[in-house]
Amino acid sequence: MSLYSQTLTELAVGLENGEFSSVELTQALLDRIAVHNDKLNAFITVTAEQALATAARADAARSAGNAGVLNGLPILHKDIFCTRGVKTSCGSKMLDNFVSPYDATVVERLADAGAVVLGKTNMDEFAMGSSCETSYYGPVRNPWNLECSPGGSSGGSSAAVAARLAPAATGTDTGGSIRQPAALTGTVGLKPTYGRVSRYGMVAFASSLDQAGVITRSAEDAARMLGVMAGFDERDSTSIDTPVPDYVASLGDSISGLRVGVVRQHFDEGLDEQCGARVKDAIAVLESLGATTVEVDLPNLDLSVPTYYVVAPAECSSNLSRFDGVRFGYRAEGAVDLLDLYCRSRGEGFGDEVKRRIMTGTYVLSAGYYDAYYLKAQQVRQLISDDFKKAFADVDVIAGPTAPTPAFKLGEKVDDPITMYLNDIYTIGANLAGLPGISVPCGFVNDLPVGLHLVGTHFGEETLLRCAHQYQLQTDWHLACPQGFV
Repeated sequence: MSLYSQTLTELAVGLENGEFSSVELTQALLDRIAVHNDKLNAFITVTAEQALATAARADAARSAGNAGVLNGLPILHKDIFCTRGVKTSCGSKMLDNFVSPYDATVVERLADAGAVVLGKTNMDEFAMGSSCETSYYGPVRNPWNLECSPGGSSGGSSAAVAARLAPAATGTDTGGSIRQPAALTGTVGLKPTYGRVSRYGMVAFASSLDQAGVITRSAEDAARMLGVMAGFDERDSTSIDTPVPDYVASLGDSISGLRVGVVRQHFDEGLDEQCGARVKDAIAVLESLGATTVEVDLPNLDLSVPTYYVVAPAECSSNLSRFDGVRFGYRAEGAVDLLDLYCRSRGEGFGDEVKRRIMTGTYVLSAGYYDAYYLKAQQVRQLISDDFKKAFADVDVIAGPTAPTPAFKLGEKVDDPITMYLNDIYTIGANLAGLPGISVPCGFVNDLPVGLHLVGTHFGEETLLRCAHQYQLQTDWHLACPQGFV
């Protein structure tokens, strides 16, 4: 079996058995990136020299008996995580010249575990988008169909993992930005509970919604990654101090007796009929493993999209105020005074979608509109959270589609923000409630992947990963590789 076709778990076994070295593995993937990335535009930065140096240190550590959990295993980082000495652009012109002086906690913990970083992946500008078309560096293409979007905002990570350019990548999820691209590219995307993984050093979009997670090829790989990334961080005020379980240890446990909630609102007229059929087939597999299904009602789910698009822009307008052309990032030339510097730097440095959200957020937070919009959205957010809490009194996980359709053509929705926003209709609720969610491949529609979405209770990642793993033991959708990348 070729090195690039193996999962993170399989590569770990190969390294442990001395079948190949980390340097050999790293070089093989760097060579593959050089061949295929021009077609995908999945990378903003390839860190070949640093990767090979890290791989050499990993091989030496293994020889000395000091191998970490992920020792010598190659991964990617979404270009939203600050990485010391490497450009951290967030897919924007504003940060095109920013080289981080420090590591995000996620980057730091994965490095301490021995992971080898091959590069930083392309993304929607400041994580604002569902198609990876708002990037300053151009759109990312879906390896299953190069004319289609890989989803967003973590589309560079999902496209690279799907095309076997790396076995795993980090991502961030504010309203579905890990799970939706995972569904559209046939990969596994895990968004942990809010506060489970530190946000320190992760450039903020919407602070009460953002959560770091992973994109991999299997639930087992996601469990390995999360075990390293999770845990309390005193540098992040939203980090929760609760023990981190061994996510891998419980993967083999049966799901017999697991109560699976099926949301009535998930299978309405907005869902592509064939996508719905694939998801129902996947739920039937869970039933064959001994799980029972219960219909649950989330009456306020339809309000999740408008609620999100008040809360998220409000928080982004505040978070992005720091990009002013003064301290770091893009600075307009020839400004006549300070106000002109602010206006021109932000006007030239931000793209259309980012400007749209900043203006929306500023409006809903303004005097006279705060109570009518932002406060009301927070009240509805609580109702959505309460709906989930009520549902989880009767079920262990909630299952449904990850996205309403398979991957759509690049350019198809970019000029229609509302239609684009609706692509996250099934994933946003978990962010508003701070719940963990995972998308796993469950079939194809017109040769494009479809994802099964599972949502769990707070800190219920163990159950989600076990359910996803047991499903993958019975199916092989996650093993499929796009034509041209085999």
